[in-house]
Amino acid sequence: MPAAPPDDRPALHVENVDVTYGRALSALRSVSLTVPHGGVVTLLGANGAGKTTLLRAVSGTLRLHRGAITGGRIRYGDTVLDGKDPVAAVRAGVVQVPEGRRVFAGLSVDENLRSGGLGLGRRGRAQVREARARVFALFPRLAERTHQAAGLLSGGEQQMLAIGRALMAAPRLLLLDEPSLGLAPQMVHRIAEVIREINAQGTAVLLVEQNAGMALSLADHAHVLEVGETRLSGPAGELARTDAVRRLYLGEAAEDQGAA
Repeated sequence: MPAAPPDDRPALHVENVDVTYGRALSALRSVSLTVPHGGVVTLLGANGAGKTTLLRAVSGTLRLHRGAITGGRIRYGDTVLDGKDPVAAVRAGVVQVPEGRRVFAGLSVDENLRSGGLGLGRRGRAQVREARARVFALFPRLAERTHQAAGLLSGGEQQMLAIGRALMAAPRLLLLDEPSLGLAPQMVHRIAEVIREINAQGTAVLLVEQNAGMALSLADHAHVLEVGETRLSGPAGELARTDAVRRLYLGEAAEDQGAA
């Protein structure tokens, strides 16, 4: 299991980070945030605001998309995350569930889950069994479909599998990119419940989510990104009551504040 950072430090500290794609496209400019141990932080913003880019920078997958950190620093405990080494991020305890689920369609549910711990090197069988049991306790449907090909699962079941695969690496910080995208309302509610349960078990969460109502209900703290820069930041409950967030992300008119 990855070593935990000292308790007197945040789980994640992003300090004035700049990210560029190619040689010219600036995707993030001086973005900072902190995820406390056991906390939930959410990123809101329109498409292209830089939310996914920030997750890629933290998870070490920027280089796969021809991006690079060109300024600032990302630190998880004593580990500096450079945006280009996903294995180092996983070993530090940071794991991303990408947008679109991206399960291995031709592999079984069980094979997908076992792939989740490959970046950690050798692990005791007891640890693997413990992680697998945790996944099946959260997602009983996966336990019922262990030998089924992942490509034959429903969209909601594939999202469960993608989250379960990430949990096999025993993350201390889970990065979730649009976990409710394309799901029916009932499944969105179930995914929200699972995120709460994962967090209650001690895993910190950095959440990107277009469903702002869901995201703000789960989070302790929220940041709003616009065109690669932080425009708003604060406790999630307070931001949910601001006119800008209610109008742009919750679909409410400012004059409706206090109604119902």
